[in-house]
Amino acid sequence: MIDLVSIIVFVVLFALFVFLGFYGSRWRKGDLTKLKEWGLAGGRLGTFLGWFLLGADIYTAYTFIAVPSSLFAKGAIYFFAAPYVIITYAFAMWAMPKFWKIANKHGYITVADFVRDIFNSRLLAVSVALVGIVAELPYIALQIVGMQAVLIAMLHGFGATTTIIELSLVISFILLAAFTWTSGLRGATLGAILKDALILVSIVAVVVAVLAIGGFKTAYAQASATSIHYFQLPSSLYNAYWSLFVFSALALYLYPHVVNATLAQKDPKSVRKTASLLPLYSLGLGLLAMFGFMIYGVPAAMSYVKSFPASVQGTQVVPGLVLTLLPSWLAGAALLGIFIGGLVPAAIMAIAAANLFTRNIVKEFKPNLTSAQETKVAQVFAVVFKFLALGFVFIIPATYAIQLQLFGGILILQILPSFIFGLITKNLNRRALFLGLLVGVASGMYMMLAANNYATWTTTLISTGLGAVFIGMIALVLNIVVVLVGTAVARSMNVDNALPSSYSAE
Repeated sequence: MIDLVSIIVFVVLFALFVFLGFYGSRWRKGDLTKLKEWGLAGGRLGTFLGWFLLGADIYTAYTFIAVPSSLFAKGAIYFFAAPYVIITYAFAMWAMPKFWKIANKHGYITVADFVRDIFNSRLLAVSVALVGIVAELPYIALQIVGMQAVLIAMLHGFGATTTIIELSLVISFILLAAFTWTSGLRGATLGAILKDALILVSIVAVVVAVLAIGGFKTAYAQASATSIHYFQLPSSLYNAYWSLFVFSALALYLYPHVVNATLAQKDPKSVRKTASLLPLYSLGLGLLAMFGFMIYGVPAAMSYVKSFPASVQGTQVVPGLVLTLLPSWLAGAALLGIFIGGLVPAAIMAIAAANLFTRNIVKEFKPNLTSAQETKVAQVFAVVFKFLALGFVFIIPATYAIQLQLFGGILILQILPSFIFGLITKNLNRRALFLGLLVGVASGMYMMLAANNYATWTTTLISTGLGAVFIGMIALVLNIVVVLVGTAVARSMNVDNALPSSYSAE
């Protein structure tokens, strides 16, 4: 369990993480008063650094805390995370190099920049930006849940009060805000390398430790004896499973933070190679998901988890295994890896949201902003969005924190017609795209409220004639139907949807 050695290792490595965050402003120097330099690391990252940055971007507290937590609480349905993060890279290898070329040619920082130009619509661009910002907030909140889980594990054994845990979280966020302001995406990239190294070592160590004590056999036997379906998906959830992994795969590369990390790379070749290498991380995600039932094979870890209220038990599955199986020094390192596995993505997500707010909302109405002013606005709102995200922490019980990411997915899926269809054709009507986006977001929100009986959110599935399905799928289908019908009607009425003369796709 936790002891002084674990605390010391945690604190020392956290100090190293903070140092790397601030050192980012000196590493690969650039003019950080320019938004591309501050918010995209100058767009000069190669395959190796792009791989680490996207790894930190995609494999977050969602992976380390939320997936095993949900699997522990609800069973095999949450194995959807394993196939989704594999098929999404096939999608990325087609879409993102194409988008990188267009963005580089026209100087785009965000997806909304692209949407504004190709469809010649300020209203559509602002709407895409707003949806992107709001979709990031619950995802940032999920990182906060993961960080809280680590702090609870670290300080619980010392009798720390909730106030001390919350104060520790606030101090961590202040340090994060400080180096994000100073170094932008450069600092997050360096922090990502440390985070990934610690996490990969820790996953292997826990799996080896479970194998050494024969825990897999015990875990399988005991988990099979429960009422939770850990190893066989009920037929009533088949459609829920495939809709979750297919539409989560479509959503991932729509998120502003993933787009940011993509545009931070130096050329389309690096973008493609990074996407081809990222499935290596999926091995770790699969193993972490298994922690959700593996804990049954480690009685000490299960006792630790059961010592907490039911609402947070799931979030303590991974910390519990770490603390009971690993030596103190390695446990401290592993917990720090999980902790900064929330901090680093939170920084990248806040930067991405701030880029959208600055370029596609503020600058739309104040076009004469200088480069330095533009960056200053982004720095301020990167801090603001981190703290706004705290509000989402209180609408979902910690054990079901994965719903924060899935709710963000429902929202971000609605920009797919404007962005991905825009890479294919310029002939969709901008008014139809705006109306489709509005219908998708509104219907998604309504179904979320209805599926959860207008109370605390614990699911993103809704019952239909086909059984339970992911709400994001239905909302996106409604969105696309509106876009296609609206475009057909506009054509029949000969409504103008001309492109600006300056735009030319690659």
